[in-house]
Amino acid sequence: MLLKAGKKGNSQTKRSLYSGVQEFRPGEEEVKAKKKLTIRDLPSEERPRERMKELGAEKLTNAELLAIIIRTGYHEETALHLAERIISQAGGLRFLPDFTLEELQEIKGIGLAKAVQIKAALELGRRMASTMRPATLSLGSPREVADFLMEEMRYYRKEYFKIILLNTKNQIISVEDVSIGSLNASIVHPREIFNLPVKKSAAAVILIHNHPSGDPTPSREDLEVTKRLVEAGKILGINVLDHIIVGEGKYLSFKEKGLMD
Repeated sequence: MLLKAGKKGNSQTKRSLYSGVQEFRPGEEEVKAKKKLTIRDLPSEERPRERMKELGAEKLTNAELLAIIIRTGYHEETALHLAERIISQAGGLRFLPDFTLEELQEIKGIGLAKAVQIKAALELGRRMASTMRPATLSLGSPREVADFLMEEMRYYRKEYFKIILLNTKNQIISVEDVSIGSLNASIVHPREIFNLPVKKSAAAVILIHNHPSGDPTPSREDLEVTKRLVEAGKILGINVLDHIIVGEGKYLSFKEKGLMD
């Protein structure tokens, strides 16, 4: 009897020990923290897709357009907030094309899929800018030359040296790549520059290269190379009309600055 009573007592003790324990349920704030934030969490008037439908793409900010491209955020940020941070970490929209796939994936919230989406959109924009050139275009001023290649060359991370081949009416025959890398006399040799103009019977050429720094101010090498090429063109009977340096949204024309003589 004492043994039975003891067991009963133990049973009652166990019940009394656990009777006060409640099942753990995460609080509302903890649930929200783990929930993936989406554009749907924003008021409808702040959602990029709805704003584009209502106002048109031209009214959206850069971050809103990028948010539409990447589509989703992650558990800490909406797509819009993530897009704002991507542009900020890039140093502005101007420098976003400089990011490689690997560098994009180093940004918190960006995996391979989002990185590929961003790079694909940027490449489409670059190709669109290049394909909008007229089949036959006559270049009559340095501004027209700069506008012709500005959107393509302003985002290059290295120096690209190109020549524009022109006929007797200053219409474009072709645009040729000459070199990639720092501009110097050993790389940009008259032999390489004038080989194609001679083959294609060009009457004149325009030299053009970019400065990745964004500053189109000519260097000492720029001046020396230009002088050599102008002299070589005179010997071959091919007029070097100008040398354009492309920077960030701006250009410098040797012709306009009186640096061609």
